Amino acid sequence: MNDKWGLFQKFLITQEQQISLEDFLFNSIVILVLAVILEFTYIKCAKTISNRKQFSANFLLIAFTTMLIITIVKSSLALSLGLVGALSIVRFRAAIKEPEELAYLFFAISVGLGLGANQTVVVLEAFAIGMVFIWGRFLIKGKSTWQNLYLNVSGNPSEIDLNKIVDTVTTVFGKYQLKRYDENGNAIEASFVIDSPKPEKLQDFKKKMDAVSKEVKISFVESKSF
Repeated sequence: MNDKWGLFQKFLITQEQQISLEDFLFNSIVILVLAVILEFTYIKCAKTISNRKQFSANFLLIAFTTMLIITIVKSSLALSLGLVGALSIVRFRAAIKEPEELAYLFFAISVGLGLGANQTVVVLEAFAIGMVFIWGRFLIKGKSTWQNLYLNVSGNPSEIDLNKIVDTVTTVFGKYQLKRYDENGNAIEASFVIDSPKPEKLQDFKKKMDAVSKEVKISFVESKSF
């Protein structure tokens, strides 16, 4: 039994490899460039309703952290086993609301995994193919006419309520995010982030809300950060 344990310890020691500092620095530069390209691509080509600039700013950190972890643990089986134990304790939860967000996160993680495993050529080729596919589909379909708008609706709580407002928003715009809701005895106010395909939709929403209450106030503001 002691001989087997000694052989196992010897195996763990001999599995350790020296990390090449030159390769790590080169891969760090590569991942910086790729993350910036991926961030720009997500901002321009994605159709998510979330704040795309704020979300894509995490791509570089996620990809680099993944590369760093893989670079370290691949040099030792003991470290690999330790990583499994650490991940069983730490749980990561993120508010991913749309599949497209998750797809781009996996793209960033896969870039980090590949560079961490020192598969630079494969990563560059795969990344180029992915960019051709994303930008090709974007250019073929043309620039989306949809735009993220900030919608604010206010009125008398005796004439309108949140359910009526939400039903109208869903009917006219479809996708939405409720950002704020305030109500007191004198006024009700609800704020949404919406996708509007055409300006005619804004006028349609105004007519439907006027049919509910003539005192309702509506404002649309385009957020430049989206």
